[in-house]
Amino acid sequence: MNIKLFVTDLDGTLLPSGASVPPGNIEAVKRAVRAGVIVTIATGRMYRAALPVARALGVDVPIITYNGAVIRSVTGKVYDENFLPADIVPEVLSFCRARAWHVQLYADDVLYFPEHNRYAEEYEADQEIKGVTVGWEGLAEHKEHVAKLLSISDGAEETAERIRALNEAFGSRVQAMRSNPNYTEIVVPGVSKASALKKLAKKLGVSLDEVMAIGDSNNDLPMLKAAGHSVAMGNALPEVKAACEFTVGTCEEGGFAEAIERFVL
Repeated sequence: MNIKLFVTDLDGTLLPSGASVPPGNIEAVKRAVRAGVIVTIATGRMYRAALPVARALGVDVPIITYNGAVIRSVTGKVYDENFLPADIVPEVLSFCRARAWHVQLYADDVLYFPEHNRYAEEYEADQEIKGVTVGWEGLAEHKEHVAKLLSISDGAEETAERIRALNEAFGSRVQAMRSNPNYTEIVVPGVSKASALKKLAKKLGVSLDEVMAIGDSNNDLPMLKAAGHSVAMGNALPEVKAACEFTVGTCEEGGFAEAIERFVL
């Protein structure tokens, strides 16, 4: 394999949940970069939350954020943006509010909450960012430049039901997907880590056969299938492992660094 672009998911892949980047992963990235490989990240996180991770890795390349909705470099150059239509944002918010679901909104890279409840508190602690609480009416006012909405539940079954309900209610107007057992991501239809990966590879002049992607969750599946080579973490969902060419150790076992050592270097 001749890998020129290595794309990694963050949570559960590069990062143990709620933790900083392990030193072994940083060293693996530096070694890959010294070998001439472009290493970047693809995450459901907002740009502001992904930026410290990219800086910790020491890379100054375009990074894929909001599950593919926004591609922006570490220095702030915008490569691609895909925002939800302004007229549909209040509709989705009303749909979630009527069902007493927690939902949060990301506009112009600012995080907004309708109320600062336990979901908001836990999210802020996990992502190491602060959001702005504006109430339900205030939330609906932030309908321009919305990269995504996120509903947080208490478990995988509840998340699956929310995804089903949203996709059934809105059809092709929005796309709901799972990024972890508790997260329902709501983005522009057709937007995914895969669509962003294809755009990024083209901009960098890299063929998909020269791309390796690594991940652990359902929202990584399109990206893993689009890349010429794919790696599943040991902690990945069964369907992710089944779709990948290779499997490595878990996030806590250093599976990310293992992937770079085995397949890139």
